[in-house]
Amino acid sequence: MSWIQKLHETYEQCKGQEPPGSERLMPISHTPQQAHIEITLDADGNFKGARIVQKEETVIPATEKSAGRTGKTPPPHPLCDKVQYCADDYPGYGGGKPSFFKEYEAQLGKWCESEFSHPKAKAVLAYIRKGCVVADLVKEKILHIDSDRKLLTRWTGENQAPDLFRLLTAKAGERDQGDAFIRWHVREANNPCTAVWEDPSLQEAWAKFDASTKQLMGICMVTGEDVALAVSHPKRIRHAGDGAKLISANDASGYTFRGRFTDDTGLQACGVGYEVTQKAHNALRWLIHRQAYRNEDQVIVTWAVSGKPVPDPFKDSLSLFLSSEETAQAATESVLHDTGDTGQAFALRLKKAISGYRAQLDPTEGIVVMGLDSATPGRMAITFYRELLGSEFLNRIQAWHEKHAWPQNFGKDSKFVGTPAPRDIAEAAFGRRLDDKLRKTTVERLLPCIVDGRPLPRDLVESVVRRTYNRVGLEHWEWEKNLGISCALFKGFFNKREYQMTLETDRTSRDYLYGRLLAIAEHIEGRGLYVGGETRDTSAAKLMQRFADRPASTWRTIELALTPSKSRLRAKRPGFLYEMEKLHDEVVSSFAEEDFLDDRKLSGEFLLGYHCQRQALNPPKADTAASAEKTPAE
Repeated sequence: MSWIQKLHETYEQCKGQEPPGSERLMPISHTPQQAHIEITLDADGNFKGARIVQKEETVIPATEKSAGRTGKTPPPHPLCDKVQYCADDYPGYGGGKPSFFKEYEAQLGKWCESEFSHPKAKAVLAYIRKGCVVADLVKEKILHIDSDRKLLTRWTGENQAPDLFRLLTAKAGERDQGDAFIRWHVREANNPCTAVWEDPSLQEAWAKFDASTKQLMGICMVTGEDVALAVSHPKRIRHAGDGAKLISANDASGYTFRGRFTDDTGLQACGVGYEVTQKAHNALRWLIHRQAYRNEDQVIVTWAVSGKPVPDPFKDSLSLFLSSEETAQAATESVLHDTGDTGQAFALRLKKAISGYRAQLDPTEGIVVMGLDSATPGRMAITFYRELLGSEFLNRIQAWHEKHAWPQNFGKDSKFVGTPAPRDIAEAAFGRRLDDKLRKTTVERLLPCIVDGRPLPRDLVESVVRRTYNRVGLEHWEWEKNLGISCALFKGFFNKREYQMTLETDRTSRDYLYGRLLAIAEHIEGRGLYVGGETRDTSAAKLMQRFADRPASTWRTIELALTPSKSRLRAKRPGFLYEMEKLHDEVVSSFAEEDFLDDRKLSGEFLLGYHCQRQALNPPKADTAASAEKTPAE
């Protein structure tokens, strides 16, 4: 139960200390709910008006049962609820669902009669007992009836459907207006806060009353204290419509575990205090809304128990560079333009960014990484869980970004030196085949590489490299993005080879040199096409896949295709051609004879040599159009 203990500690440390602009941690005995209608009353319970709410998430008082209600006879919420609960006249208007007004009115009455009653709750009780909720909403044109004074289930008018019909979920083409959720405004003489869901005194009053009704006592497995135990645990963890629970026991029939346990509550297996589970789930919900990585039902959240900011493992390196004062261009300009020592420039900038987190986080600070996913609508599982010290977590984040750093080109305004995000890696590996399920799996496989420092899955690296080879099968922008990602992954996977982000003229491995040769051929032909006014792809670009599979034999084809471009350049750019031929001869002479004639398939190292040589021939400049027209040789 360490996860629930950490979340409980987080709630205790962060409640009342939430960062400026952040939503508040939800009080216990409350649950989030999407509201559709807002009714305003005075302190005596007289109707003053109503309006449509655009499905705003509202924190409402809730009982343990109502917070996780399901089934045919769901228990009512104590204050804010659906029309079918709050309106005594709902059946008289042809309501299509059973009315639970009596249960709702009885529960609200008990609260108002207790020592923990609140004026706003009393005003609501006084109003609903008049039995005119639907009638008032019809007068305000919030609810809509037909000629028989029955609530409409379909809008057949010539005009556009009313807002409520667009907000409610349709079932078999019909919408039951009894499903509309009501929240209350109550105007009090000495209380400027009219919203019941924002009034701290009302929230505190309800929490005290709810605590007074608890009867099941026992040892909490989290705190070790004898407290009121939770029978039902909260849902709506990832969003307001989330019905999946982390802790649940529902074995009233069948008795799968009979012999080990004697009842179906689950308390004999694990007892958790009501207040503990409320605080823990509220903390988890708050953290997910603030800083979680999301992919459909998959949620992964990283946090410090103290609530201090931590670097997001799912962001690329550019996000670590940015401060509140600088732009993405300013953050990467010095690194991209310092081609003399790109690796050192990046390392210094990364160290500076991580140092900012180290200044705030204590080395022994508790850091938690937690992954959640659900295979069914009602059950949720913890798919990944790690507890780390602050210093350990920051070291691993820094190591991940240092090890896999490479110049990236994600578009005109997104060029940076660093490590791509897991989402980008998944897209580079699988392209159009990537669906939500495959993205989930890929992210789960990458998470231990980031948090635990494990090596990248080799098949994932090879998949990205293979897709990059297939240059003609990708859009230009997609191929540029894949090229940087594949180099980053290959460099990180073979970290012991100590590849540099700049051109290594002293590296004479076969694959690296063949990559350099292809970049030189592409540069020569590209300049020849530009001089001749042509815009077609170069032979090097079109034959990259074949070159990667059979480099020696394909190189002869590429070299012959350079003849027309060389003829043009010899006439119009002789100095440029001389420099390129000189560079070509230097690279060829660096090969061992048996390596140059070896036609075996190239590894991903070929892309590193290609990318570094291409970058050396076309250094990054602020004006990319200008850089395409000029070279250092001219």
